[in-house]
Amino acid sequence: MPFGVYVHIPFCASRCDYCDFATWTDRDHLVDTYVDACVTDLAQRHADGYPVATSVFFGGGTPSLLPSDRLVRILDAIDCTGDAEVTVECNPDSVDAEKLRAYRRGGVNRLSFGVQSMVPHVLAALGRTHDPANVTRAIALARDAGFARINVDLIYGTPGETVDDWRTTLEGAVALGVSHVSAYALTVEPATPLGLRVAAGAAAPDDDLQADAYLLADERLGAAGLEWYEVSNWARPGEECRHNLLYWSEGEYLGIGCAAHGHTEGRRWWNVRTPERYIASISAGSGAEAGSECLEPASRAEEACVLALRTRLGAPMADAASAVVDELSASGFVRRVDDRVVLTPHGRLVASDITARLVLAGGVGTR
Repeated sequence: MPFGVYVHIPFCASRCDYCDFATWTDRDHLVDTYVDACVTDLAQRHADGYPVATSVFFGGGTPSLLPSDRLVRILDAIDCTGDAEVTVECNPDSVDAEKLRAYRRGGVNRLSFGVQSMVPHVLAALGRTHDPANVTRAIALARDAGFARINVDLIYGTPGETVDDWRTTLEGAVALGVSHVSAYALTVEPATPLGLRVAAGAAAPDDDLQADAYLLADERLGAAGLEWYEVSNWARPGEECRHNLLYWSEGEYLGIGCAAHGHTEGRRWWNVRTPERYIASISAGSGAEAGSECLEPASRAEEACVLALRTRLGAPMADAASAVVDELSASGFVRRVDDRVVLTPHGRLVASDITARLVLAGGVGTR
């Protein structure tokens, strides 16, 4: 059975204006003790008998800020299958040839670069520090180091970004020849610098422009051979992110590090939020879990529907939903594939509303 390990690396060189993740720019002095805590946590989990990992994902934060030997030390503490997918999120500014070669020697076989845009003024609006030339350089270094599986993360809908700007970003991503692209609509979180600017009267992302940008992405990436397989993800055949597929299929995974989430034995759980508390909890031998929940069967079925509908597989349909599916199909939001409901590109724009309608109709499940 697939089993994943997510490792949260909370360190960043600078904080992007839209970010509300559990990341810090002033905790470099904690790197070694944090790595020690992750390794200790993994050793205890191993003693508890967790399954061998088929995928590992280092997220953050900026995992590529870690010296390569520290990151590989954490990876060495994870019991993996021989063909496990091991992904590291990278900032184009924080990688060099030797670091990438060390990752490859250490067992990393997939990279995910936070690119966001290939247009300088959009990058500046997001508070990003790299430029498009750094992206091209980083991808070339990754290939030279032996990486064939490379993802780029993009963001659309930044205030001030035009359709032509977004087209430039898409064309730039396609020209890189990567095997996977993730594209996310910019969201405004209240406590971030972007959120504070919007609250003070600055322009917010425009829903209609974001919808146009999404449809353009689906069209352009599809034409380039990158097939849609989840609302925000496109990949060449066989290059889908196996770790993320585990999330969307309600698979099991460990969460290692501060603020990391896990799902094991039907229970969802999450760790303490700050690196200091995580280090202290692991050092004390008390474990780092801050809370957990077990979903009731009805809630679990609804969650399964929400997740399945986000994917190209779609969600199973029962007779009770037939009329609703017919209506949504006639409106161009879904299509039937055998006994399943699959979102169209326009349907993905309103996925939450469609999911709610199908759940209320009682016609989707987890088959």
